[in-house]
Amino acid sequence: MSDIDSDGHFGNEDSRLSGRVRRIAQVGTQVGGLAAQLAGARVLGRELDREKHSTNLKAALGNLKGPLMKAAQILATIPDALPSEYAEELRQLQSNAPPMGWPFVKRRMRTELGPDWRGRFDSFGQEAAAAASLGQVHKATLDGRILASKLQYPDMSSTVEADLGQLKLAFSVYRQYDRAIDTSDIYKELSARLREELDYDREARHIALYRLMLAEEAGVEVPEPIMELTTQRLLTMTWLEGMPLLEFVGRHPDPELRNQVALNMFRAWYRPFYYYGVIHGDPHLGNYTVRDDCRINLLDFGCIRVFPPSFVKGVIDLYHAIRDEDRDLAISAYQAWGFANVADQPDLLEVLNIWAKFIYAPLLEDKSQPIMEGRGGAEGAATAAKVHKELRRLGGVKPPREFVLMDRAAVGLGSVFLHLKAEINWYRLFHEMIGTFHVKDLAKRQKAALKQVGLPEEIP
Repeated sequence: MSDIDSDGHFGNEDSRLSGRVRRIAQVGTQVGGLAAQLAGARVLGRELDREKHSTNLKAALGNLKGPLMKAAQILATIPDALPSEYAEELRQLQSNAPPMGWPFVKRRMRTELGPDWRGRFDSFGQEAAAAASLGQVHKATLDGRILASKLQYPDMSSTVEADLGQLKLAFSVYRQYDRAIDTSDIYKELSARLREELDYDREARHIALYRLMLAEEAGVEVPEPIMELTTQRLLTMTWLEGMPLLEFVGRHPDPELRNQVALNMFRAWYRPFYYYGVIHGDPHLGNYTVRDDCRINLLDFGCIRVFPPSFVKGVIDLYHAIRDEDRDLAISAYQAWGFANVADQPDLLEVLNIWAKFIYAPLLEDKSQPIMEGRGGAEGAATAAKVHKELRRLGGVKPPREFVLMDRAAVGLGSVFLHLKAEINWYRLFHEMIGTFHVKDLAKRQKAALKQVGLPEEIP
């Protein structure tokens, strides 16, 4: 289909080469210069100011306001995927792309819903109510209901492909700098998820999936997708009122209210994982809001990951292995995740367990506690640094692609719980989730749920 690009030109968004070339030139100019600095430091033995270099990298990516910036945000939350200086700078990136104007909105709506598109709403706001990296949201009404219509920015397919090409280049440069982490599967995972995010019809089915999975969770609200007003580049759903998390924290000092929000967040993310093998991979502060009664609104469903049931079983098995100091069970769990040779590498097993013990620590004691009780950010950084150093000594490791969004979710939720200063019995909450777990039951639930909402049943 044809539409205008950000400069007002018409063209085919799915195949236009000019948009991709422009994007490559824009990204390449900014990232390429930084890559040259890094290469010069290695080849010529020059001292590289990593703090300054990482700040410049953040500025280069942040100015782009697109998928590459989104990928950088995800990478910044993966332990050891990037040097600490880079991760800290990239964590500060925000998805606040400037909205497209009314002429674009009218053309996009006409393309997606036809020339009579206005007649399909009672009202449709001209000004964008929110803007993100891949699209913008407009408020609308229909039959007494308030709706949110998300329109994809022009030429995003070309933008994503160009950005992924540059991301691959950036990864190759990083591998020359540090071989502790093989990023090839991380790149595959980011590529697959970012391409999926372009398909708003798929996102609408993700929403339907979450409505099914969380139907019994009173503390979580999921919008209703309006399929007759949804296409690959337009997503319409019911509007949910709520406040940003940090605003809620500022308004409500009561620890019981904060604990309730943390409990609802935990269940919103982990009930789908342990019951259906599905995770929301982006607990970014803009992807949910808090209602006055402490319920959680989930807002964005582009970054969803479906896991093989064996992977979920591996997560639970590793918990039991760490708790019971069961070496054989730990090996089995890591193998289920994709670490095929861990049984023949006892040193690698020990290094992986260092990080696992840190991550599982809040789940090991039957008591109410902060998510990082007695373990500040400094200890987390020290643990990550130790693991990274040992991985380099052992020749590196190739993290399975499933880790990308799993780690993103775990780290992002940990940050939420820290903001809330929540004190919860994480042990009991976790055991309630896994108490009746059986891999065959999960497989049946997962297959039935995916089929019911029209999503592919094959899992990458």
